[in-house]
Amino acid sequence: MRHSGDARVSSDRTHPTWAVVGGTPQIHGASRRLPPGPRYGPLVVGGVGHHVVSTVPAVVEVRRAEVEDAAELVRLRGVMLADVDGADPQPGRWSAAAAETLQQRLADPLPSLAAFVVERNTAPQGLAACAVGVIEHRLGSPDNPSGNVGYIFNVATDRDCRRRGYSRACMQALLGWYQQRGVTRVDLRASRDGESLYRALGFTPTHSPTMRLVLPASL
Repeated sequence: MRHSGDARVSSDRTHPTWAVVGGTPQIHGASRRLPPGPRYGPLVVGGVGHHVVSTVPAVVEVRRAEVEDAAELVRLRGVMLADVDGADPQPGRWSAAAAETLQQRLADPLPSLAAFVVERNTAPQGLAACAVGVIEHRLGSPDNPSGNVGYIFNVATDRDCRRRGYSRACMQALLGWYQQRGVTRVDLRASRDGESLYRALGFTPTHSPTMRLVLPASL
């Protein structure tokens, strides 16, 4: 199925087909369509609707990741970690565990994890970009009664494929998946390079500081 606009998303028979037509996310193969807009589609981020103007200049084909993509998703995670840490991470226990987690969660019939990817159109074969997100089931609150919160991570593009709108297209598809699942609050941690994209999609900084405690591994 072809669409005019910024991005189109293909999938197998198991999942609806996602597309961004003239900047408006739509769901094919499902009973629900997101509200239309002339050059934008409303994306709900943090419980607030934002009209997101798409700036992707050409059609970008995006598809839902499958179990067979686990190794490439881990490789792209390494690309992202290298950008953050300044050095390429060596394969090891972390990459094997990440691949196992992806294989298990992508195979779930009703997954709480989804990844959207763009394939490379030049050698070597594989993925050029991805965006991965999960649904966390927390306790509800007055501003988020369901307690469901989306968390996006592993947004990465190969260095030789950047500035083509791939990350934006993957993010748009992932946000559409969240809307279909009824998630109205989505969080992420923005890198300096990715902050402008996330702001353009409607994300805003929060006032809550991020804190972390690393516990010793149990024996």
